[in-house]
Amino acid sequence: MDWKVFSLVFVSVLIAELGDKTQLATMLFATDREVSKVTIFLAASAALVLASALGVLAGSLLSAYLNEKILHYVAGVAFIAIGIYTVYTA
Repeated sequence: MDWKVFSLVFVSVLIAELGDKTQLATMLFATDREVSKVTIFLAASAALVLASALGVLAGSLLSAYLNEKILHYVAGVAFIAIGIYTVYTA
């Protein structure tokens, strides 16, 4: 296992997920006293694992057809566009 890549992905995803809508929704589910916190944790964890698996699959499929450098530029432009849209609609 490449620990440098593991650490980079772990920290990037952790920072991206902290305080986002997914974490807030999970927190709201956890406020229900009648629901098991373990159930909420397992469901939220499974959802994040599945979403991450879909991201890895999509990235693998795209990398078979597109140059890695182009993918980096496309991802960068997409993040900038999302940021502009978020600021504009706020």
